[in-house]
Parts: sequence; structure tokens; C-alpha cells
Amino acid sequence: MLGTLTILLLCQLAGELITRVLHLPVPGPVIGMVLLFVGLLVKGDVPAPLQDTAGGILRHLSLLFVPAGVGVMAHLHRLGTEALPIAAALFGSTLLGIALTAWVMSALSRNGEDRS
Repeated sequence: MLGTLTILLLCQLAGELITRVLHLPVPGPVIGMVLLFVGLLVKGDVPAPLQDTAGGILRHLSLLFVPAGVGVMAHLHRLGTEALPIAAALFGSTLLGIALTAWVMSALSRNGEDRS
């Protein structure tokens, strides 16, 4: 488990380094996940120890939300003063996500009908 945790953390570190060196507007862990994904594609399968470690992390995923909850409580006043922009952003992004999903689904279903 320690070896696979090291691999996961090295992918995250590589992602952070790439993000900082290239000044990318993407979080380092996202780049790290892409690097891990490419590595697993090259390998062809997910090794059993990596599956076990990832499963263990996912089983305890709820613990990772504790710092976010503490952050929300620490900035509760700020959230109250900026509630309208936050609500507008959440509502707008949800609406945009639903509309984009509907558009993609419509385009894919039309494309599927053309093949029949």
C-alpha cells in the first residue's frame, strides 16, 4: 500500500510541477490524474495493489470533506455577504450544464439515427 500511495503522490507532485512551471490554469492534481490515466493506459490494466489502495481511499473519502466544512464555517460571514453572487454562479452553472448535456444528447441521438 505504501508503494502505491507513493505512485499516487508522485503523480500529483508531477502535476503540481507541470502546472507551476508552465503556468497552467489547471489544478496540479488534475494534471496528476491525467498522468496516472495515461500511465495506466500504457500499462494496459490497473494493478491489484493500486486498485486496493484506491478502494481504501474511496472508502474513507468522507473524511476529506471535514477540512472543507471547517473552511465553510470559518468563512460563514463572507459567504453570507456574497450569497447572491454565489447563488447566481451555482444556478447559472447548473443551468448551463443541463443545457449543454441536453444539446450533446440531442446531437448524439441525431447522429445515431443517421447511421440506421
